[in-house]
Amino acid sequence: MRAFFLMLFALSLTIGALMQPAAAANWSVDGGKSVLGFIGSQSGASFEGHFTKWQAQIDFDPANPAAGHAQVTIDMTSATTGDPQKDQSLPQSDWFNAKSFPQATFEATTFRAKGGNTYEAVGHLTIRGIKKDLVLPFTFDVEGNSGHAKGKLDLVRTDFGVGQGEWAAGDMVGLSVAVTVDIRANR
Repeated sequence: MRAFFLMLFALSLTIGALMQPAAAANWSVDGGKSVLGFIGSQSGASFEGHFTKWQAQIDFDPANPAAGHAQVTIDMTSATTGDPQKDQSLPQSDWFNAKSFPQATFEATTFRAKGGNTYEAVGHLTIRGIKKDLVLPFTFDVEGNSGHAKGKLDLVRTDFGVGQGEWAAGDMVGLSVAVTVDIRANR
C-alpha cells in the first residue's frame, strides 16, 4: 500500500511539473553585432542615429513566447547621429534631459506569436520618467544557438516629453520617431 501512495505522489509531481509553463530561453546579446537605433526628421530631411551604450536581458522561447520577458536599459547620453550639433543637443534638457533622466527602459512583460517568424513584445517604454504601454512588432529567426531579431516601432516623441519649448511643435523637428531594433544574440 505504501508503494502505491509513493507511486501516486511521484506521478502527481510529474504531472504538476508538466503542467507548469516552460521557462523561456535566456539570450546573451552580441553588442558588436546589435543596433538599437532611431530615425527622425529635421527640416523635412530624415536622419538616423543609435545608442552606443545599452544592456538587454532577454528570456524568449519562440515555442512558448508568453513565458518570455525582456528588460532593456539605455544610456541616454550615448545617442549619436554623426552630426555634432544633434549629438550635443540630444542629452540636453529640451530633449532627453539625460542629467535628470540618465536612462530609458523598455520592459517586455510577455511576447505574442503572430505567425511564422513574426512576434510582438508587449510591455512599456519609459523615457524622461514618462511610462507608456506599447507593442513592438518584430521578426525572430534562429539558426543553431544564434538568434536574430529585427523590429521597428513608430512613436510620437512628445508623448514622452522629448522636445520641449520651441521644439514641441514639430515645425523644425518631426514629431514621429521610429525606434529600430536589430539584435543578434546567442543562447
